[in-house]
Amino acid sequence: MKRTLISDWPLFIILMVISHLSVAQIPVSYKAIHSGIPWFDNRGQVVSAHGASIIRDKDTYYLFGEAHTDAGNAFAGFNCYSSKDLYNWTFESIALPVQASGDLGPDTVGERPKVMKSPATGEYVMFMHVDALDYKSQFVGYATSKNITGHYTYHGPLLYQGKPIKKWDMGTFQDKDGAGYVLLHGGDIYKLTDDYTGVSEQVNHAMTSGFESPALFRKNDIYYFFGSDLTGWERNDNYYFTATSLKGPWTRRGFIAPEGTLTWNSQVTFVLPIEGQQGTTYMFMGDRWSYPRQASAATYVWQPLTIDDISVSIPLYQEAWQINAATGVTVPVANGRRFIKNTDDSITYTGAWQHETTPFAQSRSDVKDAAFSVSFTGRQISLYSLATPDGGYARVSMRNSKGETVLSSIIDMYSKYPVSALKFMSPIIPKDSYTLTVSVLREHWSWTSKKKIVSGSAGYAVSLEKIVVSEY
Repeated sequence: MKRTLISDWPLFIILMVISHLSVAQIPVSYKAIHSGIPWFDNRGQVVSAHGASIIRDKDTYYLFGEAHTDAGNAFAGFNCYSSKDLYNWTFESIALPVQASGDLGPDTVGERPKVMKSPATGEYVMFMHVDALDYKSQFVGYATSKNITGHYTYHGPLLYQGKPIKKWDMGTFQDKDGAGYVLLHGGDIYKLTDDYTGVSEQVNHAMTSGFESPALFRKNDIYYFFGSDLTGWERNDNYYFTATSLKGPWTRRGFIAPEGTLTWNSQVTFVLPIEGQQGTTYMFMGDRWSYPRQASAATYVWQPLTIDDISVSIPLYQEAWQINAATGVTVPVANGRRFIKNTDDSITYTGAWQHETTPFAQSRSDVKDAAFSVSFTGRQISLYSLATPDGGYARVSMRNSKGETVLSSIIDMYSKYPVSALKFMSPIIPKDSYTLTVSVLREHWSWTSKKKIVSGSAGYAVSLEKIVVSEY
């Protein structure tokens, strides 16, 4: 048997193993869907599943998304997680790992995995955007598996009339009759063959320019087609079209969220119908990108959609909400909490910090390794900060009464417009005495597009408005 040496492993795997070993294993749980914060899975590791889709199989939801590293955007595999309630995620597998060579080998791009089950064959088919690191060799690829969690076998490009479909951002949609479709940026829609491994026809041609990250769902007899502008990893005001047939005509309706909120600082990736005994809630799934730290600092924005005939919106941002998966109905969130202001004596600051009272009450620093910490007894702690155009990265760690690090992540305090927001919330953990420490990394997210347009933060600021302790 061949022995594999650690020195033979890719760097990103070594870093993931080291990170895993440095965090003590404790039981974690959530009781709501929280947006804009790192989520921790059953292992205590940050959920890495961006550009995602969810498929329900019996009573279990399976989340597929991009694995990432903090070193760049090279393909690092597609992860699979499972959940019964959409709150608590169990890591199942790297459903499609980096290949030894070829289209999805080292130093390639693989994005937006979408999985559907073919009613004709019972096989699970994964579709994805395949590309080179310079984003100039794009096409839609596909992989198959007899088991929902994988491993998936990659087969190469999806062909239409014998040729690959050479566009980048893509999505999928399965209609009520079981027919499967692949969606492309601009609005192209391709109908799949019954086994989902080929294309039978193109049912809609692009009706606009841009319109990245396509996502489509159906309610009654109306189809809703979501997409975003072309702004790289930067957020923008996503918009949508409606039609009564996938062949169109499609009518542009407007923005999904209030104009200027930049879709609550996210980009759509999927819409999940949560069907229950009493109704269906349609859940918007978006990514809050944070290049290059897509593994640790990029987060998720999952919100219930408000639908009234042809009108769809996310009128208000909910930092936390609950859904009863059995009934399909949302329910309110409530718990007992203790608030700690940024100027409270229980918070210890080290390094240079400015304590401001206007226009926001906050403590703020952009000095490397400046930090604050607070000790508490409880089961959950939350951090609220002011995200700003000059916001940067902060490192967050939690130690228990034994001095063991039980949680660790990096959070991003950038926003194109100033907004007070929940930036970190621990899962519910065993009651103990803990110390939360937040330090300034003096790094920030930045991206240069193919057109040499630079986007991202203008600074490195980290701030604190308040801390909330939940004792339950």
